[in-house]
Amino acid sequence: MEDNRLASVHSTVFKESEDLQGQSTEIEGYDFNQGVDYARLMSSMLSTGFQASNLGDAIQVVNQMLDWRLADEAIDEDSSEEERDLKYRKSVKCKVFLGFTSNLVSSGIRDTIRYLVEHHMVDVVVSTAGGIEEDLIKCLAPTYRGDFSLPGAHLRSKGLNRIGNLLVPNGNYCKFEDWIIPIFDQMLKEQTEQAWIQI
Repeated sequence: MEDNRLASVHSTVFKESEDLQGQSTEIEGYDFNQGVDYARLMSSMLSTGFQASNLGDAIQVVNQMLDWRLADEAIDEDSSEEERDLKYRKSVKCKVFLGFTSNLVSSGIRDTIRYLVEHHMVDVVVSTAGGIEEDLIKCLAPTYRGDFSLPGAHLRSKGLNRIGNLLVPNGNYCKFEDWIIPIFDQMLKEQTEQAWIQI
């Protein structure tokens, strides 16, 4: 019995490895001795491992979206005359949709989103109403870094709210309400007056 287990362990431990050469990416980090080349640094994420590889995959997909043109695709037999025109085909690019939740707007990612929109690097923004609210709140007052483990009751006693490891003072929400409530009141007034006019 013992000999069988030893033989099983031996055959598992000393099993000849499958050759991964050419079938899988070799893990290798960025060599900073070559200086800081951001394009090469970002592409090196693919071969870095752990979460850096996921970031590298995402960068690769984004670059494919930015580089794609209809001219890269074969012409379908049922394409219109316009769709067959090479100049038109070169002008048709990928529509880039950027979707995000409100917590990203509360964080420093908000500045990256602003940059992408400002420089026309995305075509469509998809967010929640909370994302719009948090954006307006960030225009009125700052958010601060805290810690994921800060207890809610303790923070509440200090007038602070936690979003992940971000701290938002109660005053930020008060400033937002002071700014938006008069706008809502005016909207209600205009809707009520228009309803009477239509009757």
